[in-house]
Amino acid sequence: MTPPGSISADLDVAAVLTDGRRRRVRRGLALAGVGAITLWAFTYVGALELERYRDALRTLATLAGDAMPADFGRWASWGRPLAQTVATSIAGTVLAAMLALPLGLLAAANVGSRAAAIAARMLLNALRAIPDLIWGVAFVAAVGFGPLPGVLALAVHSTGMLGKFYAEIIEHVDPAPGDALRSHGVSRLGVLRFGVLPQVLPRLADVTLYRWEHNVRAATVLGAIGAGGFGLEIITAFHLFEYREASALIAVMLLLVTVINLISDRVRRGFLDNG
Repeated sequence: MTPPGSISADLDVAAVLTDGRRRRVRRGLALAGVGAITLWAFTYVGALELERYRDALRTLATLAGDAMPADFGRWASWGRPLAQTVATSIAGTVLAAMLALPLGLLAAANVGSRAAAIAARMLLNALRAIPDLIWGVAFVAAVGFGPLPGVLALAVHSTGMLGKFYAEIIEHVDPAPGDALRSHGVSRLGVLRFGVLPQVLPRLADVTLYRWEHNVRAATVLGAIGAGGFGLEIITAFHLFEYREASALIAVMLLLVTVINLISDRVRRGFLDNG
């Protein structure tokens, strides 16, 4: 006669094995689904039509040949649009960070009420759902041409992105310091100031600097729709078939992005080392 304990152990092992098989099946189905969607996407956009690649390399080589050597003859006139691009990225990022911090606090589930968190997350979703290029078109219509619509477009879209990142960072804070402050009668604002922000400030600075790097490139693209800056110079050069000048402009832009990456990496390491 089999002991009751042995029957119970056998049933537990069988349950574990069955659960493992179910997980493997679900994982396999999920991977198959992802593979099928990926194959559909590549097929739908024509990425698997090999005929379309036949002349691609030759065309790119011809274009590269027309763009060499780079023509820096008008370099003296590039300072103003380059400064506009940098200023647009800085102003847009700073404004976004100022708006994203309170919205991120509201959106964090561990800070405010559930209703406030849902409302804040819906607002942040709406802000980042619309591409910054579309925001740029809207603000060009609203305030005219120049760097200002670029600043506003970057600020609005970046608020949606940074607010989401800020909320997720704040939700992962250690609750112990805040609980200790509350037990001593500290207000909610004081808990945020002394218990939450000191923990998250290095991470907030980290994602903000990454966003600034992105906004430098985005500010260049916004020049195509009338938001000024270096992008307008690049687009104009291509429209005039001045490929040699366009390659020079692109080289300057690459140098600018590289310098900004080095600066942001240095600042980021400083924040993380002190965090």
